[in-house]
Amino acid sequence: MRQVIEEIDRRGCKFVDLKVVDLHGRWRHVTLHRESFSEEIFEKGVGFDASNLGYASVTKSDMILIPDARTLFFEKIENEEIASFICDVYSSENFKPSEHDPRFIFKKAIEYISPIADDIKLSIEYEFHVFSRVRYSIQPNLIFLETDSPEGFWNSSQSGEYFVGRKKGYHREIPFDNFMNLRNAIVSELENVGVSVKYHHHEVGSSQLEIETNFESALKAADWVMLVKHVVRKIAKQSGFLVTFMPKPLYNEAGNGMHIHQYMIKDGKNIFSGDELHGLSKTCHQYMTGLLKHCPAVMAFSNPTTNSYRRLVPGFEAPTNASFGLANRNAAVRIPGYVKDHSEKRIEFRTIDASCNPYLAISAMILAGVDGIKKKMKAEESSELSLPIDLSKACDALEEDREFLKEIFPDSLIQHWVQTKREEYRYISSIPHPAEYDLYFDV
Repeated sequence: MRQVIEEIDRRGCKFVDLKVVDLHGRWRHVTLHRESFSEEIFEKGVGFDASNLGYASVTKSDMILIPDARTLFFEKIENEEIASFICDVYSSENFKPSEHDPRFIFKKAIEYISPIADDIKLSIEYEFHVFSRVRYSIQPNLIFLETDSPEGFWNSSQSGEYFVGRKKGYHREIPFDNFMNLRNAIVSELENVGVSVKYHHHEVGSSQLEIETNFESALKAADWVMLVKHVVRKIAKQSGFLVTFMPKPLYNEAGNGMHIHQYMIKDGKNIFSGDELHGLSKTCHQYMTGLLKHCPAVMAFSNPTTNSYRRLVPGFEAPTNASFGLANRNAAVRIPGYVKDHSEKRIEFRTIDASCNPYLAISAMILAGVDGIKKKMKAEESSELSLPIDLSKACDALEEDREFLKEIFPDSLIQHWVQTKREEYRYISSIPHPAEYDLYFDV
């Protein structure tokens, strides 16, 4: 810890920021002056009200933040360099990790795979939209949403700009790609804070971009999800733009997924590689079968918003089938066809989106796959499964199929999660939709 403190002082940081994930996957933070930050913080932590984070009751809300020294990174906020840590949550009663802390649940999930593998490597694709303006309001007499972008094809009647057109943005070159400099700035900052980036490019939709990170150990990759979203928003805001990772922010345009490439390692070897179908191992096929069998329940965590299911519709390369396939982008699990090196064999879970809490969603994904391995599931056990068409159906699936989670996820957290998500679904369902006026005003 002394070396960490010395590095903070060497960089001349006056403030130390402690970041913690809430139940829904948003970072919260508290900032300490350097004079109030010492090695003792790594042992005794900082008290906070966890009820505001969604995973503690008001009557038992006092919990403790403990910074993870391994997560230290430095960032500029305005002109001030800040030392930042990602934190774990501990109970104030017994000073043990909180069983509802999403990051603690994730750590337990990784420990759970230890008889099978030493770790699971993850490479994640981040898709998002960039807007110059966003306006929305929900009032009894007024419901509206308006977004704009310098790249929006709806502005094509104005002179002086190139436009990529509807659904024609994939890998477009400048000057049609208006956001290369923005992506360069984002990636430069990501590298500065320790996130290893593979590449970036323009995506299919207007104002839709993608950044993909290199493979990393599971916990660090999950931490990176939070860090990537943080950096993308921060750099975009500095450039005068607003970013959303919403799965479906624009009508009739491509949506945003968060595809996760993955493989397990044991004794330094990729155990997803083998001599079975598509060059995969029996272990990998069992993992895929478990993931597909439990996919409807997993989606309550991996696709946890009503907006998630506006993306999961046919016709947008969305994963609408509970199946796996070689180079098939409509399948929930894709086997990349371009990977020929057996040491790099992997699968891609395509259903998940970035509206999730990454610690909970990725944990559920891994536990579903591990259940397939432990029970030696065969492909026919996951055949003819349909994916949920909305958040309510995903909650139904989780309530009916939660056994594979019970070793890691507290039942109380699952119950609270389902209750919260059903409330969100009821809220959205209760608001008249503008399209209903189009269809039914004259009935």
